[in-house]
Amino acid sequence: MRILIATDAWEPQVNGVVRTLQNTTSCLDSLGHKVRVISPDNFWSIPCPTYPEIQLAWGIAPVGKMIRDFEPDAIHITTEGPVGLAARTWCVLNDFPFTTCFTTKFPEYISVRLPISSELSYSYFKWFHSGAASTMVATPSMERELAHQGFQNLKRWSRGVDVDLFNPWKPFMEIGESPVSLYVGRVAVEKNLRAFLDLDIPGSKVVVGDGPDLKHLKGDYPEALFAGPLFGDDLSLFYANADVFVFPSKTDTFGIVMLEAMSSGLPVAAYNVTGPKDVVKDGVTGCLNDDLGEAIRGALRLDGRVCRDHAVMNSWQAATGQFLSNLSFSDFFSSRIQPRAV
Repeated sequence: MRILIATDAWEPQVNGVVRTLQNTTSCLDSLGHKVRVISPDNFWSIPCPTYPEIQLAWGIAPVGKMIRDFEPDAIHITTEGPVGLAARTWCVLNDFPFTTCFTTKFPEYISVRLPISSELSYSYFKWFHSGAASTMVATPSMERELAHQGFQNLKRWSRGVDVDLFNPWKPFMEIGESPVSLYVGRVAVEKNLRAFLDLDIPGSKVVVGDGPDLKHLKGDYPEALFAGPLFGDDLSLFYANADVFVFPSKTDTFGIVMLEAMSSGLPVAAYNVTGPKDVVKDGVTGCLNDDLGEAIRGALRLDGRVCRDHAVMNSWQAATGQFLSNLSFSDFFSSRIQPRAV
């Protein structure tokens, strides 16, 4: 099967969307499918205002030709930016079915960075996804939230974890005074990191990741350890040598890092909001509380072995099976009808 994925989030970006696509395309390849990713690295690009790590594609007219040249059986549009919009336009003009996914609460992200209400942003996002045969979401609570907003044709596409890489049986490495409270992810305002760093809790606070707020937070919180971006074995060592994983975000739709933490035998402390409440079993694999400090104290009392057992049930292979079952296929390129150029 030939599957085309259009996305505005791709390497070298480091975030949950990119990691999901990396693991999904790898699984698809192993199953014998042919995958083509159209991303900003195919075009000239400019830094996203207020978030220069994200590149916005410029000069996207060739998207239509790239689609025609690949002759896909299915098209999946991951993001609502310039690349995604160009692919959506081509599909609509040529009556080619496509699927989308709602992976990031960009309306909320935009509202904390720019004077634009989330209600206004949601009107664009609802329009964008309205043409899709299905819009994939990671969790039941996100599905309910989007349905309330008026989104339709919602289907589930969960996430997975590499249980071989992220495990508790790593060499000892001292990363701070115990108990070690660990955060992994983008260092950006929408991640609500100050709510974690402001807490008066015993032990050490460790932040792994990069982002536009890193310099400011380093200056404001000199007592915390900012380890920068880590990957692979280096990242897994930090998970395995911490005592609790702290997830302060209130806007994430899933949070793959929570699965990585649990796979490493690390209980999760988070707010009781969309994302965490679908990933964490409150009182079992983590603690959810409107008071993040209380969540941390509760999570420290939990059994990491139970967290590990829960995580191993979430594989990327199973998530990719969901993705495949949600796709809509077309015989467009096997017909004699020629598409209109875009």
